[in-house]
Amino acid sequence: MHIAITFRHLESTEAIKDYAHDKVGRVQKFLRKPMKANVTLSIEKGQQIAEVSVNAGSEHYTAKESSENMYGSIDRVVDKLMHQVQHAKTVKVGSKRGGMSAGEFARISQAEIERTPAANED
Repeated sequence: MHIAITFRHLESTEAIKDYAHDKVGRVQKFLRKPMKANVTLSIEKGQQIAEVSVNAGSEHYTAKESSENMYGSIDRVVDKLMHQVQHAKTVKVGSKRGGMSAGEFARISQAEIERTPAANED
């Protein structure tokens, strides 16, 4: 896991670096491959902006969030990333699961048995 943190128009502090590293690092447990993340923290027109780009193999996620507080921006951008990752996982799982449920299979099997004339009754 590699996380690069860039500061624009604000002074770098260890507290914000550690906070961003810890929060963005939590996304790794939901990804299959090791991630590389680029975190950009900046201030524009009084808004504190956090932008994160995550690459993990063939998966790519990007989120940007702004608020009055840098810690709040980091929290919200990580929430957005987690939502994107969870959504991508449910789409992948849903596309693979196209078969019948066990209940449907049992009802269809029972209906087939009842419809076919018994060959053994002769």
